[in-house]
Parts: sequence; structure tokens; C-alpha cells
Amino acid sequence: MTVQPAVVVYEVGPRDGLQNEPEAIATADKLELVDRLARSGLCRIEITSFVSPHWIPQLADADEVAGRAARYDGVRYSALVPNLKGYERLRAAGLAVAALFVSASETHNRKNVNCGIAESLERFRPVAERARADGVGLRAYVSTVCGCPYEGAVAAEKVAELAAKLIALGVDEISLGDTIGIGHPGQVRELVRTVSSAVPLSRIALHLHDTYGRALANVQAGYETGVRTFDASLGGLGGCPYAPGASGNVATEDVVDLFERAGVATGVDLSALVDTTAWLEAHVLERLLPGRVLRARLGLRDRTRRGAA
Repeated sequence: MTVQPAVVVYEVGPRDGLQNEPEAIATADKLELVDRLARSGLCRIEITSFVSPHWIPQLADADEVAGRAARYDGVRYSALVPNLKGYERLRAAGLAVAALFVSASETHNRKNVNCGIAESLERFRPVAERARADGVGLRAYVSTVCGCPYEGAVAAEKVAELAAKLIALGVDEISLGDTIGIGHPGQVRELVRTVSSAVPLSRIALHLHDTYGRALANVQAGYETGVRTFDASLGGLGGCPYAPGASGNVATEDVVDLFERAGVATGVDLSALVDTTAWLEAHVLERLLPGRVLRARLGLRDRTRRGAA
């Protein structure tokens, strides 16, 4: 009998992690990455984005990646969709979850998608209606929940109000994103408490960036406040082009290690995940990634080999 994990680690590396990589990555490598991640035990993986290639050239092969990714029982793939056209592409590829994105701050939303928050919500309406009719899951990312690079502080009450509007549209899960990685544990606890007063706690996820090195502490704070779904990106890949100075996401290996060492099951094979990230570093990106557990484990392997020699 399969044991359900106590927390869900939602892998966003193939989309959020790769989208800003400057050198084109081969479709075959993306497919292998998704396959390796699925076989490591990750059950929810965001694999691409159906945004115009003009805006995200790295993901121009979205249709091929989504259509050819190997399917596994219990693994659900998602992709970003900016509008109904993007949703139609997602449906054609047979993906299980469509993801929407909106910012909690007006300026960041305009920088990111060229319209205001209210207009974004109206754009989501036909997508949400189709998703409900088709039985497709619907996720929404809310960016800049801990602070905006253009407007500064963002009130938790404003985030809660936006989350409630998204739930009313038919969104199943809301991922609260600390886009610039400025949040701290006390702020995360207060944010979760405030938003969960407006929407069910079980429908809240956290998406934390590590700009100030606090992402893992914020994951712990979110868990202590009742959140059970955490976005992460293998090796700490990622960043936002419309958030100057923001670093990558919290590393998947770090999140898995944190929970497993605390006796909280994730269902992820950490060794297989480290192997996948090491493969990505050496054979695809040809550069080192910042994940702490990744660096520690690879360093230990290297020292063990040298000691054996």
C-alpha cells in the first residue's frame, strides 16, 4: 500500500527554474529532467509554460515537452497558462493542472503581464470556467506577497482579499510567492494566518525564494502554521526577471532533507533527487547550483572517493 506523504513538495524547476536560463536547453534534456524528477518520487511537477515564446524563449517547446513527458501513476503535471489560448494548448497536451499567475502588487503585475490586477482576474474567468467544465485542476500563483521591488511592503490583508477572489473564481490551490525573498518567519506566520482567515488553510501553498537565505526557515514557519504544500526547485534554480535582485527558489533537496530529518514524510528519494540535480549541473547547465544539501552531499561523495583512493 502506498503511504501518502505528510507534506507535498511541489517541484517547479522545469518551468520556474529553467525559464530564465540564457542558453537554450534541448527538449530531450527537459524531458529527461522531468522523467528523473517523477521517478525520484515527486508527485506534482510544473513542467513548462504556455506563454508566448516571445516572452519566454526558453520554453518555446512547451507543446512538445508537455505532450511527450512520460506519465506515471500518481504524478500530476502542471503548466502555466496566461489565457484561454494557453489553456487550449494545455488541454491538447493532456496535462492535469493549469496554473494562473497574478501579483499582489499592482506595479509588479503590470511589469509582469502588462495589465492591472483586476484585468488579470477577468482574464482568468473564462479559463476557470473551462477548467471546471473539463475537470482540470486550477492553481494560482500570487506573487510579491511579502514585498514588492517597486512598491515596497504589501499588506497581508491585501493578499487575503486577492486569494478570496481567486477561490471565488474556482481556483483549487493558491501558492503564495515571496518573489524577492524578503520574507522572514514571523511575517510568513502572520501572512498564513491572515490569508487562512479568508480561504481554507488546506488550499494554501508557499513559494519561497532564498535571496536573504531565509527560505528554509520560512518553510519551517509555514509548516508550523499549518501549510502542507511547498514549492521548490531542484538545486535552487530560478528567479524572476521582473524582480531585480531576486535569487532562486528554495532548493528541493533542502526542503526534502528538512522534513525527512524531522520525521515528516515527503515520499521523495533524496539520493535520486541529488543525482538528478548533479546530472543537470554537469551535463545540461555546466555550472554549479546553490542548493546547500546538494553541495554538501556531492562534497561528501567527492571526499569519500578521494579517501578510498
